[in-house]
Formats: sequence, C-alpha cells, structure tokens
Amino acid sequence: MSASRSQAATSTRLDSPSIISDISVMTEISEHDSNLSPAATEFILHWGNLGGQWGVNRSVAQIHALLFVSDRPLHAEEIAEMLGLARSNVSNSIKELLGWRLIDRVPLLGDRRDHFTAEKDIWEMVTRIAAGRKAREVDPAEAALKACVARAATDPGLSADAKARLADMLDFVTTMSRWHDDMLNVPKPALMRLIKLGAGVTKLINWRPGKGKDAGQER
Repeated sequence: MSASRSQAATSTRLDSPSIISDISVMTEISEHDSNLSPAATEFILHWGNLGGQWGVNRSVAQIHALLFVSDRPLHAEEIAEMLGLARSNVSNSIKELLGWRLIDRVPLLGDRRDHFTAEKDIWEMVTRIAAGRKAREVDPAEAALKACVARAATDPGLSADAKARLADMLDFVTTMSRWHDDMLNVPKPALMRLIKLGAGVTKLINWRPGKGKDAGQER
C-alpha cells in the first residue's frame, strides 16, 4: 500500500463519527468540569454512552446524570458550561427530561432563572422510566395488535394458524401490560421483597423444575 493510501485509510479510521464523538465529548467535559469530581465526570460520560444504547440522546443522558449527582439544583447556563454543551441543546434536552418526569423545576428566591434537579429516589426513577417506555412502546403495540387481530378475524386469505399466532401475540402483550400496571400499585417495600426472593418466588406458584410449563395451575 502506498504512503498516500495508508494515510487516507488512517484518516478514515480516525475520522469515523463514533471516535470523533467520544473524543469530543470527553474533551468538552474535561475543559469545563472545574466543578466536577473525577468520579462524577466518569459517571456522566458512562451514563451518556449507555443512553445511546438505550435509544436516548447522549446529551439528555449526560444532563440527567449531572443533575442526579449534583447536590444542588442547577440552571441551564450552569449545565451548558459544566458539560460543554450548546445552550439550545441543553434547553431541548431539559424539555425531554421534563417530559419523562425525571427532573423537576425548582424555584429559588432571588433568581428568576429556572433551576432543575433530578429525581433521586431510584425506585421512583425506574418506575417513571418504565411507565414512559410503556406509554411510548407497549401501548401503541397493543393497540396495533388489537386492530390486526380484529381485521384478521374477517380475512379469508389468512390461515387459521396465522390468526392464532396473532391472537397469542396480543394475549402476551396484553398480559405483560396488565402485569406492569399491577406492579406499579404494589408498595415498594413489598415489591423489593418479592424481587429479592429470586428463584424462591417459584414456591409461591407451586412450580418445581420438571413439573412442566403448566405446573402450579389449578385443575
């Protein structure tokens, strides 16, 4: 390979969007993080990267992480300065976090600017995220499946087996949706005890390995 072609290949690798994005984010925070500890900076960076994997904009995830570890409410200008983000980016991200109910506005005497703080209760935070994802993903899927099953019932071109599979899918989604709603009404201490039971929860439904998938059902 010629020197020019080698240099071009190297340039292409270094210029890839993912590498540039990671480097720029780390550089921006390191240049503006005079009020952030190394551990806080690391958490913000990792939370931002995880947000991308969960389908959340990295700036949104970073702002949430910053407000979560902050001991006091922050206004948008502070957030932009500390994270090295554009003010418009911060404004849009704050609107999204408010929509998810993961942060709240906090009024401060003598300051007309809006200040924000994140929900610090882990259970409450997870519950709100789960409810938000259900509203955006599960509920529309359930509505679409109901419409499909209703149309399939009068479609002579669809086999009985295909209709049954659609009905099974709707039943599963509906069951999971109801389970989610029921779990939201369980007191947090009781829900924590249930989760900590782990495999022991099978005793509550009289299920043992080898009994079969229908074990525990009353006959």
